[in-house]
Amino acid sequence: MENIIRELNESQKEAVLYNDGPSLVVAGAGSGKTRVLTCKIAYLLKSGYQPHTILALTFTNKAAREMKQRIAAITDDYMARYLWMGTFHSIFYNILRRESQHIGYSSDFTIYDASDSKSLIKTIIKDMGLDEGAYKPGLVQNRISNAKNCLITSNVYATNKNLNEYDAKAKVPLIRDIYKKYQIRCYNASVMDFDDLLLYANILLRDHPEILEKYRNQFKFILVDEYQDTNFAQHLIVRQLSEKHRHICIVGDDAQSIYSFRGANIDNMLRFKDNFPECRIFKLERNYRSTQNIVNAANSLIKKNREQMFKNVYSEKEWGNKIVVLAAYSDHEEGYIVSSQILEMKMRQKYSYSDFAVLYRTNAQSRVLEETMRKHQIPYRIYGSQSFYQRKEIKDIVAYLRVIINPNDEEALKRIINYPIRGIGSTTIDRLQAAAVEKNTSMWNVISQQENTGTPMSKGTLAKLKAFYDIITDFRSKNRELSAPEMLEYVIKYSGLADILFTDTTAEGISRQENVKELMNAMTEFVTLRREEGAENFSLTDFLVEISLLTDQDEKNRDEKKDVVTMMTVHAAKGLEFENVIIAGMENDLFPSMMSQGDMRAVEEERRLFYVAITRAKQNCIITYAKHRFRNGKTVTASPSYFLKDINEKYIDYPNNMELPAQNRHIALFPEMPKHVEMPKSSITATEGLSVGNTVRHDKFGEGKVLKIEMESNDLKATVEFKNAGRRTLLLKYAKLKVLKNG
Repeated sequence: MENIIRELNESQKEAVLYNDGPSLVVAGAGSGKTRVLTCKIAYLLKSGYQPHTILALTFTNKAAREMKQRIAAITDDYMARYLWMGTFHSIFYNILRRESQHIGYSSDFTIYDASDSKSLIKTIIKDMGLDEGAYKPGLVQNRISNAKNCLITSNVYATNKNLNEYDAKAKVPLIRDIYKKYQIRCYNASVMDFDDLLLYANILLRDHPEILEKYRNQFKFILVDEYQDTNFAQHLIVRQLSEKHRHICIVGDDAQSIYSFRGANIDNMLRFKDNFPECRIFKLERNYRSTQNIVNAANSLIKKNREQMFKNVYSEKEWGNKIVVLAAYSDHEEGYIVSSQILEMKMRQKYSYSDFAVLYRTNAQSRVLEETMRKHQIPYRIYGSQSFYQRKEIKDIVAYLRVIINPNDEEALKRIINYPIRGIGSTTIDRLQAAAVEKNTSMWNVISQQENTGTPMSKGTLAKLKAFYDIITDFRSKNRELSAPEMLEYVIKYSGLADILFTDTTAEGISRQENVKELMNAMTEFVTLRREEGAENFSLTDFLVEISLLTDQDEKNRDEKKDVVTMMTVHAAKGLEFENVIIAGMENDLFPSMMSQGDMRAVEEERRLFYVAITRAKQNCIITYAKHRFRNGKTVTASPSYFLKDINEKYIDYPNNMELPAQNRHIALFPEMPKHVEMPKSSITATEGLSVGNTVRHDKFGEGKVLKIEMESNDLKATVEFKNAGRRTLLLKYAKLKVLKNG
């Protein structure tokens, strides 16, 4: 036992050792919560708990894998292997497969990702003859998702007066009908979407007391990570499973609750003690990640929130640099400032590009930042862009695999029925789909009964459908004989995809080939890992489950070893850490978002988001803002975020032209850096009120000094050394330079 807790501090040790009842571990940023969870599970195993009786719920597959590896190192491989550890969705997917007959599903049901779900919603909107401009698929998808997270089924939604009135006011009164049709189509296709996994898990436990009792008896201790990110459906599952034996430990940080737009409810953590009054609370307050200055600055910020569980986070690392705020005249100049800071710090302090993260509130901000990164030849990677498994060539192959497992999977079937081209056009697909809806069955069943589709088709069309049917039937037969990697190769070869993918020698074609090879690598790694973990039986279904349940957090860890600057939204950055963090666009109506105006809870979540951004930094945190930003087709005046005033002035350096309570002072992150060399005034040539030596401002490049004015091809040109954008030669008739100060 001693080796489990040897390296823990006193607070961590107390949290690990208490297992007599419910406990809540409030884990400040960088306080070692993963270590506590790992050691707690290892301690439970050493104390006599059998692995299969411990349920540990995480929010990423990667976190679950890493914790299992650490537990195996402390205990042994057997114990780690048989733990019920994973994400909510993966754990309850497995339970639903086991208990599928109780909810009317086949155990081979497949999963729709967000794009599949959206595609089906678009189809339903079209079939209903609705205006897609009013019934935006994304909006409808979000409404359905929110309903499911609140455990509102389509039948309940249809009869809920408040929901129907809300939709009517929003001029989308038929969402209830779309929701109902969507659920019927999913059921006929034997698929669930991500939200269904939690919805049906709750229905299973609610409607079948014997099943609830079965899993209550099995899971004798329940642990949940990142509890502040749970939604109502997740919270209710945990409560039902643990309210009898009361052996539950939740871990989280209310100060990092930032996903309300996904249904996360901070009250699940803040009010946990209401459900478990005897709960013991442990606070992990030592930050092992960041300098003292960064921790203190973040503390002073988050203390402004009213809804929180108070804790006094501290660091015993070096004091470190103050947080630096840099002002830019425009969003373009801000981009140059960000790039310049990266290059200067890399040169002066020997950092790698991978030591930097540029964070922003909205994805739209990345465009200008990318431009300046490219101009400075700074390698970068944007997280949150198209993930590996969303690339077309990968989705095409995976769709074949999904149909092999579940031929009723409508979205997968529609994707491959005419790819590669087989002469099965959209008219035929529409007819098949209409026949399936009319007969309340799947498209595959309609294809299987070709002569009885209920809609006239030519002999040629029927022959093409028969050929497609034979291909899929052959694949399904071979799947019983071949291993998963062999099956993948067989599909690529005999579907005709190989002829398309491996004959294209363009750069894009080669990239697609590399992606296909990477998919094959992923399959091989999956099989190898399962064998290493001692699994005796694994199949194509297991691989599909693995990739279907990947979270965005898992995806953002791809290519993590490359030496590139990380660029991402603050939401995507949660759970990560970097030596240096640059937070761009710290302006009112941007951060905090304009959408939070007048809503105290929304403002407090925005402040928590800022807290998350700051606490990603280990060594340096730099914040930038622009005084003018191009938004919605025009340049608007911007003001620095009022959140900056929430940080105690002892921990932050402001620019000398910023109106804040702090005293004015000059930014000097690198005081040893030489100033730009000024041109001698003897070369002054006056023209149109502009002279060499003048300090000027440009709408895009910001402030600079005129070095030279000359005539070339009947046009006047000025060479200007801008503070952040460097040296530029501009045509005066277009440049619109404003003189700020005579030289």
